[in-house]
Amino acid sequence: MLLENENTEGATAKAIEEQTSKIPSDVYLYASLAAMGTSLTLKCLGKKHTALFVGQWAAPFLLLGIYNKLVKLEGHDAQDKAPTSQNY
Repeated sequence: MLLENENTEGATAKAIEEQTSKIPSDVYLYASLAAMGTSLTLKCLGKKHTALFVGQWAAPFLLLGIYNKLVKLEGHDAQDKAPTSQNY
């Protein structure tokens, strides 16, 4: 019995993974810290609503960093390069 992964990535997902894997993971961490720092600065300047808006960017940046790391570790490249296993 040949076990194959029937759930392969589409061309769009592969293209996105290829581009996002080029970005260093640190960029997302720094972007998150910058969003928090900018939010704090805006809050100190009395711009409450803008501070809240910018402060909410931190979580998506961190999630993008996690996605970036997963793409690098488990993306389509790992599956495309892995040999297929056969069980008889």
